[in-house]
Order: sequence, then C-alpha cells, then structure tokens
Amino acid sequence: MLPHSSTASTLAIFCKVVDNYGDIGICWRLARQLRHEHGVAVTLWVDDLASFRRICPEVDTAAALQHVRGVTVRHWTGQDGVYAPEDVAGIVIEFFGCDIPPGYIEAMARRTPRPVWLNYEGLTAEDWVEGCHRLPSMHPRLKLTKHFFFPGFTAQTGGLLCEQDLEARRIAFQGDQAAQRAFLARFQLSERELGARKVSLFCYPHAPVAELFQIWAQGEEAVACLVPEGVAAQAVGEFLDAEPVAGAAATRGALSVRVLPFVAQPDYDLLLWACDLNFVRGEDSWVRAQWAGRPFIWHIYPQDEELHHKKLRAFLSRYATGLPALQAFSLGWNGAVAPDGWPQAWAALRDELPAIAERAATWRREVLAHGDLATKLLDFARELGRAQENQI
Repeated sequence: MLPHSSTASTLAIFCKVVDNYGDIGICWRLARQLRHEHGVAVTLWVDDLASFRRICPEVDTAAALQHVRGVTVRHWTGQDGVYAPEDVAGIVIEFFGCDIPPGYIEAMARRTPRPVWLNYEGLTAEDWVEGCHRLPSMHPRLKLTKHFFFPGFTAQTGGLLCEQDLEARRIAFQGDQAAQRAFLARFQLSERELGARKVSLFCYPHAPVAELFQIWAQGEEAVACLVPEGVAAQAVGEFLDAEPVAGAAATRGALSVRVLPFVAQPDYDLLLWACDLNFVRGEDSWVRAQWAGRPFIWHIYPQDEELHHKKLRAFLSRYATGLPALQAFSLGWNGAVAPDGWPQAWAALRDELPAIAERAATWRREVLAHGDLATKLLDFARELGRAQENQI
C-alpha cells in the first residue's frame, strides 16, 4: 500500500472510446489493478459508458459519478469545465493522446506539487518504441512536462498489463475440466460442441470469416466456434440463416457456430482459457490471449497506409519465429498477403498448433520476466515525482 502523501497515491485516467471495447478494456484493467494491488485511489474518466457497461455490467450509464469495484468513475462529457488544483490527481494518464480538457490542464499547472503527466501509448513490437519510451514533451505554454509511456515486450519498455494472481488462476482453471464444462454450460453448449475443437472468434468486420466457416464445415474435424454478439455479424448471420443474437446457434457439416452474449472481462479470460484456439482483435484481447496459454490469431486494428501490417510483422518476428504456418495465416487473416489458399493455410496452421502452444508458454515467461506494466508505471511515476521535488 502507498502512503497517502506520495505522488502515486491518487491517479486519474482519461479514456476516449474509439475501438468500442479495446480502449476502455485496457483502462479498466489498469484502474482495477492499480487500486487493488497497489492501493492507488483511481478516478477513471470515460466518454462512452455504454461500451464500458458491456465489459462491466455494474456500470450505470446514466451516472455522472459512481464508484465501481473501488474505482471512481466519471462520465467525461466534453472539453469544457473549470477545475481547481485540488481536483487534480498526483498522476494523470492521457490514454492514447486523447486530449485532456484544457481546464484540467490549467489546474494541473497550478497544483503543488505538479502532477506526473503520462501519455499511455499503444502497444507495438516495433524496435523504435525502446527509444521513445519515457521521453519528455514540454507543454508549449505551461510549466508542465508530459512523458510518453509505451507498453511493450522488452525490458526497455513499460511491459504488459498482468495481474499478480492471473497465472495461478489460469493454471487452476485449465487443470479443472469440471470448471471448464460448468463455465461453457452457461452458454448452452451441446455435448458435441464440448467435445469439438473450441474456437473463440473476436475480429473486425473485414476478416475472411465466411471462408473459414466453409473450410471448417467441410472438414472432418468437429469445430465449435463461439462468437460474441455483434462480431462478424454478416458472416455469422449468413451461416445461421438467422439474426446473430446471443443464444443463436446452428450446425452445418462439421462446424457449429454459437453466438455468445458479450461477457464481462473476467469471463472473457475464462473463455480464452477454455478454448483451443482464439481469434482476437485490437490490443486488449490480444494481450489477454498471450496470457491464456493457447494458440491465437491476432486481427490488428487497421490504420491508414497499411501501417498496421508493419506492426503485425514486427510482432510476428518476435513471437512466431520458427512457426511458418502461424506467420502465413496471420498475414493472410489481416490482408497483408494473399494466401495460397485458405484450405491449405488452415491445414498447415492446424498441424502447427502443438508447437504454437509450446511457444505460448515460453513467450509468457519471457515477457513477464521484464515486470508488469502497472508496477513499472508506478515506479516511473515515483521517479519523476522525486525529480520534481528536487527541483523545488
């Protein structure tokens, strides 16, 4: 627990929801971990409470101020507003450069001591991140300095979000077949589905889902594809020949597709742990898939000029060395290359799954050896706080 007088005893996170669930997903995980593992009083400012509620059902979408699991949640309704220095936290996190309200920044400059101001950047495996992590950026007018904080996969970055007890909980769940069946029973999976290769599917709309469904349906191996409601709606609806609402399911050939209700974050971890293969998207579910100990395919958030393909290749060069089928399938899934044929790509990936699972275990150990993000973030904030005190 931190002493109340320390710079890191209070913290504010400003989050604008762009990618529906990824942005708020990361901020909510960070807020909870800082509160429950480090004793920080966290205020989470978020502009889209409806998306927040999808991953945390306790959220009241009509409340301007509420307390959820020990975290103060404020509805961020715009850039206007007048703030006093006492309204400002000791650490202020601007998530993905979301532009904190000008009035809040003015109050930051009047606060004594001035807060530590961090711009929490997006996760990438590109080499340049190590040189940009922790770099300062001075405010053009006020006596404030913002520092860039980059999550990452090496010791020279900010690490990844990972709760202290996550690995123990995962091992216990994956070692308990009864617990897995009980969890999946909540979604009315049949005995056939429970015995099939279970695949979770979370992707952006442009993913080649229909092609994959056709391959699975025509294959000899039973596959149960579990899709959160609203994901790949066109392809799922066409397969079901019905509205892809939660609870809808259909079987064609060897493939069963079942639409799940959107689940809270802790249950999404269980879903990843219970499946044999996970398709994930964006950043939040991508990181959780890395902790799940299962093979996964990442659908990266698309960017202009196809910059996302460069980021994808950078990650694959770190993660998938010696796994050619994983590399080829991932590049094809993201439209970075045209696969020789989806049937061949899936067959090669399926054969490589045991080796991918082994890599998942070694990767987890490698990344965690560098420390978890929440701890590294607070250590950096304390360092900056001490430096500011010495300048006074």
